[in-house]
Amino acid sequence: MRTWVKICGLTTDEAVDASVEAGADAVGFVLAAGSPRTLQPSAARLLVGRVPSSVETVGVFRGQAVAEVVDLARAAGVATVQLHGDESPGDVATVQAAGFRVIRAVSVDAYADESEEARRGFREDALLIDAVAPGAGAAFDGAPLLAAPPHRDWILAGGLSPETVAARIDELRPAGVDVSSGVESSRGVKDVGLIRAFVAAARAD
Repeated sequence: MRTWVKICGLTTDEAVDASVEAGADAVGFVLAAGSPRTLQPSAARLLVGRVPSSVETVGVFRGQAVAEVVDLARAAGVATVQLHGDESPGDVATVQAAGFRVIRAVSVDAYADESEEARRGFREDALLIDAVAPGAGAAFDGAPLLAAPPHRDWILAGGLSPETVAARIDELRPAGVDVSSGVESSRGVKDVGLIRAFVAAARAD
């Protein structure tokens, strides 16, 4: 099956255009504080306006109140909200009721600690499994996922790059991949050539 690809942490017209032209299925904009990729909603909205309707636009949030998440997502004009934090199933449902798709992002360690009952309770639209330190460009040991893989399609993030993504897809068999630092020339600065190479590598099979 064709691997779903998201390029995250975009901050410039050039990077957005390159991601779309390369064939990314989704593009992400960080709307949480503390990242070199953080955007104000007004800046994100301008970038969202460059994205065709066939490409999913995602606002990325971390540990923010649900009311703030909804307000910022609306201001940015994104279609999907990606939640990194300790959100409850009720929080996910609230964001969905506000009209957004929800990607629930969880570290591989936190996912391993969840019971099946807890996982089913979230009812997120998509599940993303990330490294323990998201955005740091570090890969994680895939053995726990191989031993007990998710019972649903899921998205892999953490330490991916044009050089590693094909092997990680072959190893872990996610439905999709999400990259940010792995397509940067320096922290927070996207490289158009790396974006193109990443999408091509993810679709090499």
